[in-house]
Amino acid sequence: MIINKSYNKLAYFHNGYIEIVDSVATGKIWDNTPVGFLKVVNKVKNSPYYTGHIPGGDPRNPLGKHWLGLNANGTYGDTYGIHGNNNESSIGKYVRKGCVIMHKADIEKLYDKVQEGTPIVITYSYKGVC
Repeated sequence: MIINKSYNKLAYFHNGYIEIVDSVATGKIWDNTPVGFLKVVNKVKNSPYYTGHIPGGDPRNPLGKHWLGLNANGTYGDTYGIHGNNNESSIGKYVRKGCVIMHKADIEKLYDKVQEGTPIVITYSYKGVC
């Protein structure tokens, strides 16, 4: 998978071919969403939003219903992730604290395809794939 912060796009590859290209939202400040070679280290449905004390599955939960945790900046999939949201108009913008967010329907499709251990490159190339 490749996430390009310059265009706020995510590309998912399967067997060497691009299978999905979706718009995403990334960090409000450029450095918020880490760049580099990462991987998915956990998958969680209906993750609670601990910071706001909002249970998983609650419509107010800004994480949505699907979480793909990333091993970014020495974390173990509990700080940075790819997830849904409760504000569909934010997609394509720079609005988050560091996560990559997607439309609800898009993360549902991606969640079913991605396995733990899936490699991810987060970049900011203007020549990018996306």
